[in-house]
Amino acid sequence: MDHPIDDTRLPAPRGGTEPYGHCVLLKHGEVALKGRNRRVFVNRLEDNLRSALRGVGGSTWIRTPHSLTVLGGQVPVETLVDRARTVIGFSSVEPALRVPSTMESIEANGLEVLRAACAGRATTGFAVRAKRRDKTFPLTSSQLERELGALLRPRVPGLRVDLTEPDVTLSVEIDRRETFLSAERHPGLSGLPVGSSGRALVLLSGGYDSPVAAHRAMRRGLACDFVHFSGAPYTNPASVYKAYALARELNRYQPPGALHVVALGKAQKQLAVAGAGRLQVVAQRRLMVRTASALAASTGAQALVTGDSLGQVASQTLANMAAVDQAATLPVLRPLVGWEKQEIIDQARALGTAEISVLPDEDCCSLLAPPQVTTGARIGHLRAVEKRLDLDELVEALLENVRVSRPGQEEDGEWS
Repeated sequence: MDHPIDDTRLPAPRGGTEPYGHCVLLKHGEVALKGRNRRVFVNRLEDNLRSALRGVGGSTWIRTPHSLTVLGGQVPVETLVDRARTVIGFSSVEPALRVPSTMESIEANGLEVLRAACAGRATTGFAVRAKRRDKTFPLTSSQLERELGALLRPRVPGLRVDLTEPDVTLSVEIDRRETFLSAERHPGLSGLPVGSSGRALVLLSGGYDSPVAAHRAMRRGLACDFVHFSGAPYTNPASVYKAYALARELNRYQPPGALHVVALGKAQKQLAVAGAGRLQVVAQRRLMVRTASALAASTGAQALVTGDSLGQVASQTLANMAAVDQAATLPVLRPLVGWEKQEIIDQARALGTAEISVLPDEDCCSLLAPPQVTTGARIGHLRAVEKRLDLDELVEALLENVRVSRPGQEEDGEWS
């Protein structure tokens, strides 16, 4: 985006330390609807924004007047926009110009913003939309829209008024000492700020589903850590590399969560030797949620998250899901339970995880899987298989060898 406006022409602000000039307006989504505890959500939103700005390459400042957040600093606006669009909780992200709240300044700078937005177009329909937070401003919002539109239209070649479906909308938001001018709007991720609803542990496979489920959980305010069950020592490390890459991508949307890798292969073999048969896959899933529940005690997680979609595969029938839930000591959340596969794939593409999920690997779920998987596992039959093993000892052994990393916050390949 071209920025032809010279910030140095703007006067220094009165009563504030942030300079007039380019900034980014971040409109609040659900947070704006909160009541007395709204400040708690806003504080979390600001903390997450600061986390997203780490390493941005220059100083930044954040202010939160009314139901929006203003972001600026000695960093290109395009960079600020890119970082802000990864922060869950903002409904829109708007590059803007912060100017004094005088009609002369609004007119002069509004003209420059409009010219930049209309550059390269032969004919452009435009509208002015004003919001007057400072009721002492001499014009009402509708009066300002009409007067400013009439002043600007003849000064931009090819400009015409279109109040129904304008190509360009000049947004004017007036406060007492500052006005924000914007003609560009990017959709935000909306939702609740990550961390405002607690913490969860995501069972992260290498497929399409679980990363999308994780992101949906984040949008409901859950900070997420991840656990990946590999088939080691009977499978190659490809699934672990994928899980790391997926966790790193997901950590772009939250203060980085930890990835725990559990080698499940030997335990899977023990289930098979114990005679799991057609129950093998469901028994493995029960062992996974049992292990994840124990691991959650050390991560502070209050729930587990999976990518299950009802009826998508044989192991995800209602009966099998109920059997898996019975082995967990925490609530098992399934954000995608009603989604179709194509919806999940489309969301994975938009999220940026699809290109990773499609890479080949050796999935632990297919290890020792029987030719046919039961669609109606019974708790009694599963318990009969599990009684042939010492589950507490098995879970303890799995957790003793967990490998932990924090993708996105450390160099690739660093494990503890």
